[in-house]
Amino acid sequence: MGTPELISPRSPRVTAARRLAKRAFRGKERRFIAEGPQAVREAVAHRGEGGEPTLLELFATVEAAERYADIVAAARAGGARVHFAADAVIAEVSQTVTPQGLLGVCRFLDSPFEDILRSRPRLVAVLAHVRDPGNAGTVLRCADAAGADAVVLTDASVDLYNPKSVRASVGSLFHLPVAVGVPVEQAVHGLKEAGVRILAADGAGADDLDDELDAGTMGGPTAWIFGNEAWGLPAETRALADAVVRVPIHGKAESLNLATAAAVCLYASARAQRTRGER
Repeated sequence: MGTPELISPRSPRVTAARRLAKRAFRGKERRFIAEGPQAVREAVAHRGEGGEPTLLELFATVEAAERYADIVAAARAGGARVHFAADAVIAEVSQTVTPQGLLGVCRFLDSPFEDILRSRPRLVAVLAHVRDPGNAGTVLRCADAAGADAVVLTDASVDLYNPKSVRASVGSLFHLPVAVGVPVEQAVHGLKEAGVRILAADGAGADDLDDELDAGTMGGPTAWIFGNEAWGLPAETRALADAVVRVPIHGKAESLNLATAAAVCLYASARAQRTRGER
């Protein structure tokens, strides 16, 4: 490949990418950072509704460009501007302790909530009051793995494009529709009108997940509401649901963390729907 010219640390492109660490600039520019080969590879493959590329720019160290030559080639072929950068430049823009040498600037890719409703979703994860970006990204990854049709982040939840959220999703952000900034009441009412049953996940829920499965009530279109990591779902949100369901604790553990509980609930619904032939 030879010795490519490295972009200057004072380049306006580097400055613009560095500013995307802040939510205000992300919202203004409608751009975010995806770090690492997995996320960048998914960004390269992703296209917006009009077919426009999601990846706009790629910053790569010379070593990473050689190691992931296929990603760099695909980025170029997709129309992204490729910049070679010194390790120090990548580290300055990156939000990780040990950057992997690839960093992409991407367009926002959230979907209008109305489009999700029109798609007649069968399984949806609704994140209400989820404030930890790592948890939000991990739940998104769980929803993707379970085959969910969409994820909704309410207006009281963390920014989808927070670097920690993007990293924790491990590329799943690019796999399924995600709506952001939807008031929880609007999310629930819209999903109900679309024929989706609403289940609130809560450790003190009146209904047991095992009992729901045994009763055969989980095979239809379902949306799970997951609440705040520390204090769960407020009473007014639980009151919106068709049922408040707890994951049974068969051992001595006090509780499950948010992402683990979400994985259990989403997989339980996915299996029930497949058993019923809904998916």
